[in-house]
Amino acid sequence: MEEDRITPLLESAHGEAPLAALYATVRLRTEVERLEAIHVRRARMQGATWAEIATVLGISKQAVHKKYGGARREK
Repeated sequence: MEEDRITPLLESAHGEAPLAALYATVRLRTEVERLEAIHVRRARMQGATWAEIATVLGISKQAVHKKYGGARREK
């Protein structure tokens, strides 16, 4: 489950050791990007349009296509 990965990273990101906190922050970013990709794929499978997803993400439809591959990845 995602919480199992995220919670320890959040705790480490707020730690006193700057390098350890930075490392945890980088890993958090990677995990969040992974989760975002999963949710974009799930939204598409449930019928959400690219425009709807772009609005939720606060980016353009073109940026969503560039980041997630648009129709190329749906085949």
